[in-house]
Amino acid sequence: MKVSEKTNVTMPIKNMIGIVAIIISGVIGYTEVTARLTSLETSRELFQADLLKKSEQLPTDQEQFMLLEDLYKTVEKIEKRIEDMMHNKVNIQFLQKQTEKLLKDVEDLKDKVRANGNGWGSGCITNDC
Repeated sequence: MKVSEKTNVTMPIKNMIGIVAIIISGVIGYTEVTARLTSLETSRELFQADLLKKSEQLPTDQEQFMLLEDLYKTVEKIEKRIEDMMHNKVNIQFLQKQTEKLLKDVEDLKDKVRANGNGWGSGCITNDC
């Protein structure tokens, strides 16, 4: 088979129209895909720009964050003091019971001394009574 400038190719018109239709649909599909990619890239860039703009802290935001941090520290200190106070309450109750017991023991001792009759029970503090 020899191919030259004068070689004739015969093709039915139906096949020729089919090939042209396939090429046209390929070009339209490529154009649609390119347009969609461009649209997505644009929306992504806008989203990132908005996100960066929103993430920038204004001086008032920074001040609010500092105030919140200070409040958290204050709350932690208060919680610690409350916990210490709870321990103090237990200690105070224990000491109150011990003091009551000591007072009772002292009264018992005074009663025993008075019962011995050595003169201390009359209210005198010295032996001159």
